[in-house]
Amino acid sequence: MSQSRHSCQSIDAQGEIVRIVQLTDTHLCKSLGGTLLGMDTDHSLQAVIDLVKKERSAVDLLLATGDLSDGGAPEAYGRLQGYLNQLTEANYWLPGNHDSRSAMEAVAASSASLCGEIRVSRWQILLLDSQIAGQVGGGLGEEELAFLDQSLKAAQTEELYTLVCLHHQPVKIGSQWLDEQMVADAGAFFDVLDRYQGVKGVLWGHVHQEIDSLRNGVRLLASPSTCVQFAAGCENFEADNQPPGYRWLQLRSDGQIETGVSRVWDTEFVVELGSGGYL
Repeated sequence: MSQSRHSCQSIDAQGEIVRIVQLTDTHLCKSLGGTLLGMDTDHSLQAVIDLVKKERSAVDLLLATGDLSDGGAPEAYGRLQGYLNQLTEANYWLPGNHDSRSAMEAVAASSASLCGEIRVSRWQILLLDSQIAGQVGGGLGEEELAFLDQSLKAAQTEELYTLVCLHHQPVKIGSQWLDEQMVADAGAFFDVLDRYQGVKGVLWGHVHQEIDSLRNGVRLLASPSTCVQFAAGCENFEADNQPPGYRWLQLRSDGQIETGVSRVWDTEFVVELGSGGYL
């Protein structure tokens, strides 16, 4: 893994509160107008971005947490960059199981988009790569876990709070088919997190649904896709009829996280609810 992958970027917030938008699982296809389970993923992403513009007067940074393309096409990342820049050029990308890291690196405007750490105000935001090449499920491995430990140790010394981001879920969510794809070394991941009191949240994508729970005082957060949603609590794949959406977060200077999910309710989207899968 390249050194730039674990580089640190520092940005300025517009106030004491760090305002973040998370967009995840955009699944853009190679060509404009491509679909996932019948849904035009370019159309749905633009609808979500329009909602963000309407609801969020200020965005300090944007987190795009994986499955940004549906097949790793450079053309998809080129369009993605244009969409995200409508909100802020301070946008940071993670690869998911559908992505090509090499294509992402080739298209990204700068290596900053694919960094491993962001410093803003009193916060450290870590971007961990849970992609395992050629596999649907996720894992971190020794290098990412060592980076996590070293970064949290530095944050502790500097009295920073931490938000940890990745693509795959590190906990079971009650859907058997998705739980088989969770981070394989999640136990080791939490062993590291549990050593540092400054960790305040873990944020991920992949599951195409909203989750907000607590573990040892740490907020565990998953978010809806900007396209198709997955039904919760299912043994096998099942799409949901909830609309696309995004998550907003406000990181406060006292370590508190305020967050919520917003969805596009005023637009009709096509989704093939009877489909048996999408891989």
